[in-house]
Amino acid sequence: MDKSAFKRLLLETIQNVDNRFHPFVWIHGEPEVGRDTSIGGFSEVNARNSRVRIGANCDIASFVAINCLDSHRRCIGLGERLEYGDVWIGDHVFVGSHSVILGGAIIGSHSVIAAGTVVRRERIPPFSLVVGNPATVKAGYYRKEWESVHGPYAGRDPV
Repeated sequence: MDKSAFKRLLLETIQNVDNRFHPFVWIHGEPEVGRDTSIGGFSEVNARNSRVRIGANCDIASFVAINCLDSHRRCIGLGERLEYGDVWIGDHVFVGSHSVILGGAIIGSHSVIAAGTVVRRERIPPFSLVVGNPATVKAGYYRKEWESVHGPYAGRDPV
């Protein structure tokens, strides 16, 4: 079996679609992913019924879940409907391994989401360091250092 036939069979077996990242990155729906962004293996981006935008020059590590769907209230009998929320991740964002980004999250450009962090409906300002579960946001943590190298920031983040 040639390499391309093997890849087709693998993707069919794991119920995945071909993507520019890795055969073991699951993409659902139509997320917008900027240029020069990488997503590590065993990560999932669920953009079904919502908008997920990941900016340019981001590094999404392995084992990261970006999920716009929340079913917990329905599951425990407190509601009937599924809840969806858009996800917006700015440019030049690093998301560490085993992190979870949930619907409603807005992450400003040049931010770092530390390994194992859970970001819920937070609005994270640009240049922030975000750590833990629940997430602790150190707003502007990298700003002064970045501006000492690049000058004043003129980005257009929605936070």
